[in-house]
Amino acid sequence: MNVHASRALGAAAGADAPVKREIVIATEDGFPLAGTLFDGAGNGPLLLISSATAVPRGFYASFAAAAVQAGARAALIYDYRGSGGSVRPTGWRKRIGMKDWAVLDLPAAARALDMVQPGHEMVGLGQSFGGQALGLCGISGRFARYGMVATLSGYFGGLDDRGARWKMLGVGVPTSYLFRDIPKSLGIGDPIPSTVFRDWARWCSRPDYFFGDPMVPETSRFAEVTTPILALGMTDDAWGTPRAIKGLVRHYANAPVEIRHVSPQDAGAPIGHLGYFRSRFATTLWPDLIGWLLHGTPARLGQPD
Repeated sequence: MNVHASRALGAAAGADAPVKREIVIATEDGFPLAGTLFDGAGNGPLLLISSATAVPRGFYASFAAAAVQAGARAALIYDYRGSGGSVRPTGWRKRIGMKDWAVLDLPAAARALDMVQPGHEMVGLGQSFGGQALGLCGISGRFARYGMVATLSGYFGGLDDRGARWKMLGVGVPTSYLFRDIPKSLGIGDPIPSTVFRDWARWCSRPDYFFGDPMVPETSRFAEVTTPILALGMTDDAWGTPRAIKGLVRHYANAPVEIRHVSPQDAGAPIGHLGYFRSRFATTLWPDLIGWLLHGTPARLGQPD
């Protein structure tokens, strides 16, 4: 373990456990989102964590708690509309699109977190789609730093998962017309709205992902992002390949971006696309990222791109 990691862990071990409470987040269009707030006594930044597709907020709970114990003022995890605990309200008729998660849900979550201590420094962390969302959300200027884990362009041509195209287009899309939500049995994760899945599959079929989609004019906001970004890729991730990561982060053209590739050797075990936030990596992988998020400490794990 490096010195930076040891210091971060020492700070965490000496801090009181954060106060955890469940909250309901109101979006501009009235969709209630389920959130879990971890409130601490530190004076570090507020931390907003935005999930990967089909991954419930509870997956990030241990990391959020660790960040608050390491000095973050508070951390918030939340479920995008139509997923996890953010169920459709009775009578909801508006189409749920994947871009809504970034354009409506992320800003609402940031407003809710801001209420802990208005105007306090805020940093963000997104896994996979949660990193894409920074460029779409329209509030990138609210974040002092933004960490991205396994964030990539989902275009099939950039992936090493050769079964992804068939699974999504050959099986997933036809299935999506039979159910309101994609069933967990399809193997993509927790259920998500079928309309969201079809958006995702459409983007993955395009070499430019969502950047040329006329239904997503918000991609113009990527040029507005000047927030420092740390993008972590896993060398054993069949989706987050170096070319797929570059295919997305190159659109953050006006932001300082550092890409680092983390290996199973760095972690002491296989990581894959979603594994980074598993608790078994709390002492190997997390301290480096937490130090960067809270203090801007240079990342040391992994190889720079």
